[in-house]
This record gives sequence, structure tokens and C-alpha cells, in this order.
Amino acid sequence: MNDLVALAERLISYDTSKPEPIHEAAGFIKGWLEARGIEARQDWVRELPVTFAEVGSGPGPCIVLHGHIDVVPGHPEQFQARIEGDRLIGRGAYDMKGALAAMLVVFAGMRDQETVRVRLGVVADEESEEDQDRGSDHLVDSGLTGDFAVTGEPTNLHIGVQAKGVLAVRLEISGRAAHGATPWEGDNAVLKALDVFRRIESLPFARQSSELFDRPSINLGRIWGGDALNKVPDRCVIDVDIRYLPGQDPAGILAQIGALPDAEILGNFTRPPSMVDRDSPFVAALHDAAAPHHVEAPMSVGRDGSSDAVSFLRVGVPAVEFGPVGSGHHGPEEWVSLSSLQSYGHTLDTFLRSLGG
Repeated sequence: MNDLVALAERLISYDTSKPEPIHEAAGFIKGWLEARGIEARQDWVRELPVTFAEVGSGPGPCIVLHGHIDVVPGHPEQFQARIEGDRLIGRGAYDMKGALAAMLVVFAGMRDQETVRVRLGVVADEESEEDQDRGSDHLVDSGLTGDFAVTGEPTNLHIGVQAKGVLAVRLEISGRAAHGATPWEGDNAVLKALDVFRRIESLPFARQSSELFDRPSINLGRIWGGDALNKVPDRCVIDVDIRYLPGQDPAGILAQIGALPDAEILGNFTRPPSMVDRDSPFVAALHDAAAPHHVEAPMSVGRDGSSDAVSFLRVGVPAVEFGPVGSGHHGPEEWVSLSSLQSYGHTLDTFLRSLGG
């Protein structure tokens, strides 16, 4: 347990919202694997590292353990991990450096067995806004596939069989300039932009639900407007982050947004939702491995965030999200449960070894 916690703390210490620490963290992971006799190689996507490794042999299935080292920006003190009771606190502790540390330990422990093959893929751009040349797509296109994949995103030891898709939309809202002392003579584009966003939240697609999701997620992520304090802004640009439900059509959502008055779509990108059959024998085996660590049975759940599992799904490899207990990802007090990290590692190890039979 102490080695696992120390490894998680080390990974948290890298400010992997920035390129240079990303390279340092990836180099540390490669060296950590090689120090345990595991050959690791690295490729590059948009000058960011992608790490590959494989252990095990035998007639059993091939399983991919998949994770990412990048995080959203944080304050300097968030990269100094601290422990309070059962909580390991720091940027990335929950999303997903704690899970990645456990994956590394389990992966290394599978090195000498001869029943299943286990592949490890670690990317550095899961949090990226890029919609092309993504690290996880490169992993898959380079042959890092298998019979089943587990990506260590936060799920509180439940099994994420669905995740929302991404539709990111940039909108320009036009107004009319006037002197700041007489704002009633103008038409404030910033205020209009806020009204446009509220109208997006009320569109028909925003009120839909599905079996695992109450509704889509809609966030006003950025806003730019105004070029002088004493001028009514006549132009405003907003970025809206929409996480749409499996079964919803992003083109139809765009059509609803495009029909709003006073707003012009400047650009957008999409990533599809992920879905895997919850009756898959691999899902069942993971469920059985996780069951001893729950007071009640682990559930199949939907994750509000998008998932790099889609990189595996697009080539026919079933993939789920599965991570330890915690909270606060992307927030000021992100934490992962230390006891859950141990349970998470035990679950993965039990799951992998069960497949050898």
C-alpha cells in the first residue's frame, strides 16, 4: 500500500497541464516500468508522449489497461499531494493519477504470469480540446488493442458502460455599439450572449433523458466580449460545452442552436458517446471482481464526462470506464480514497487473473 501511495503522490507532483512536466511524467513512467524489467516504448502525437507496454502470455484473452497523465490547470499547491485521513488530495488524484498508479502496480504484478496478456497504454491529451490526432486513437491505430479495455476514469468502483458525447460550439453574438455613458442607445452583445446561453439550456434536446442520464450537460466555458470600458460591446464570442446523451444526434442539436436569433455558429467539434453491452462476459467478470469491495452490488453507470473509450469502441473493442472512489475532479479539493485505491488495485488484479481460467 505504501508503494502505491508513494507512486500516486509522485504522479500528482507533476503539473501535467503543461507540456514540459507532461514529458517528465511520461519519462518517469517509462523508467518505472523499465526498472521492473518491463520494456516500454513511446511515440509522439502533436509532440505529446504516448506510452506502450505489454506483459504476460498464454492462451487467455488480451486486456488493455488505459489511462492518461494530463490534468486540467490547477494552483501550484494542488500539485503538492497531501493526506487527510483516508483522502489523498491533489490535482489529478481522482482524475486519474490515483487510478493510473494502481494500474501500473497491477500491470507490473502481471509480468511473469502465463495465462493472460495485459497491455498498458498511457496518453497525455485526454483533457485536450483537439478532435483529431488524439493519443488514444494513436494507441489503437498502432495496434494496442485487445479483447477488452479498461480506462481508469472516476466511477467510484462502479462500471461505466456509457459516457456522454461532446459537442463543443463557438458562437458569435452581435450587438450595437454605443457610449458607455448611454448604454440604452446600444445593444450589449455580452448581455445578449448570456441570454443566448440560457436559451440553449431550454432547447428541446436539453430536456431529454435516457436510462442512465437525467439530461445532457451544458456549460458556458469561455466568453470574450468588449474592447473598451466606456463602450457598449457590439460583439461577443462564447464557447459552449455540451455533453450529449447516447442516442442524441449532434447535427440535430446544432440545428436547434443555429435557429436561435442573434447567434452565429463559428465552429464546432464533436466526439461520440460511448456504449458497451453490460451483459458482456468481461463486464460480468469485472463486476464479480468489484463486488467484494461494495456494501451493495456494483452498478453499471453512465458517466457525464466524455470517454477515450470511444477510441477502442470504434475498432470493435468493448471498453468501459472503471476507477476508484473520490470526488472533486477539476475542482479545488480533488481527492481519491486511499482505501479505495487499494480495493481498486485488488479488483483489477482479481479481474485479470480470473480470465486465465
